[in-house]
Amino acid sequence: MTDNKIKSIELTPVFVPFKKEVRATMDSGEGGHGMAIPTDEPWQGGEAVICQIFTSDGMVGLGEMLVWLPETGVSPNQIIDAVQNELYKYILGEDPHNIQKINQKMDNNVARTEVAKGLLDMACYDLMGQISGKPACEILGGKQLDEIPLTALVPLADLRTMKFMSRGFVRSGYQSVRYKLGRNIEEDREISRLIRETLGPEIKLRVDYNQAYEPKEAVRAIKAIEPYGISAAEQPVNKDDYLGMVYVQQRVNTPIFAHEGFFSLRDFIVLAELGAVKAAGINLERPGGITNALKVIEYAKKKNMGTIIHSQPLGIGTAALIHLAAATYDSLGFFPELFGDIMLEDDLIRNPINYNKGMVEVPKGPGWGIKLDEENLEKYATGSKVIIE
Repeated sequence: MTDNKIKSIELTPVFVPFKKEVRATMDSGEGGHGMAIPTDEPWQGGEAVICQIFTSDGMVGLGEMLVWLPETGVSPNQIIDAVQNELYKYILGEDPHNIQKINQKMDNNVARTEVAKGLLDMACYDLMGQISGKPACEILGGKQLDEIPLTALVPLADLRTMKFMSRGFVRSGYQSVRYKLGRNIEEDREISRLIRETLGPEIKLRVDYNQAYEPKEAVRAIKAIEPYGISAAEQPVNKDDYLGMVYVQQRVNTPIFAHEGFFSLRDFIVLAELGAVKAAGINLERPGGITNALKVIEYAKKKNMGTIIHSQPLGIGTAALIHLAAATYDSLGFFPELFGDIMLEDDLIRNPINYNKGMVEVPKGPGWGIKLDEENLEKYATGSKVIIE
């Protein structure tokens, strides 16, 4: 008989820099990070926690949480602390297939900390796949397609750079582009006009304001670009201003969605019921793992909303979000945006994920279908590996 119970957890904090050309583009863009978010520190790469959970039989499940303090609000060390001192109690000795029980125990005993809980939740799904020999998308509901169309990301920079980058992505095969806005309304309009004229009417466009405006300004800003066929607008007002989001969404036709202001499943439900959003935007830390992501997608579908999967993770996180998208694609309504392979100098996995002409192939094999590169994990580690047994 096999023993599927989780015996140990290993956690490693890492930092993977952006590629040199990405850092150069970021440095030349707004705020040193190509977006209108008001932070003092430039964004230089991806901080993350890599999680491995092991069974007594030596099976391993992988998780990853990529964080950035201005948006995520927790550091890798804080995530590790939450797992090492509290959350481990509710997963060690459990079968990963009891994921609903594990999540309920974590929620009952530790408030918030969705990012740390989501890390363990994610690793459980990979472990389920390793145990069963099935790709994770089959566990999540069944694979709906073999290749997923992706959205490219264009940072907030000068007009020439934004035009050049958006055209380059479309020429390489992308059929959807998200670009950053938020310096001022007139420039927003000019950027949108230029990108639409450059790319033509068939390319899907969505924008990200990174909390740039007060509600009344946000209404004017979104109305100014609506003639250019914008499919969705991300976080136009301050992350804490839910009523401001309501004010904006009631006055514009474009669906808006929350990012910096959305962490938990309850956050999304409140936003949706208030009428503050007409789309959901998720990644692995929002709303915290795969289980909650599935619940957001299901809830959004019931409310006749689409869901935007968008993130720039390392290889484990990318593979997980690809499997999530493959299992829920008919419910999404938007092309996912997974841009870690473009931005980060390494993905910490041994078997590369296949990208081609704006598409990504669903990794084959059990679980996430990828293997951790232990050598590069050690290379990019920012602290000692924490082992919990």
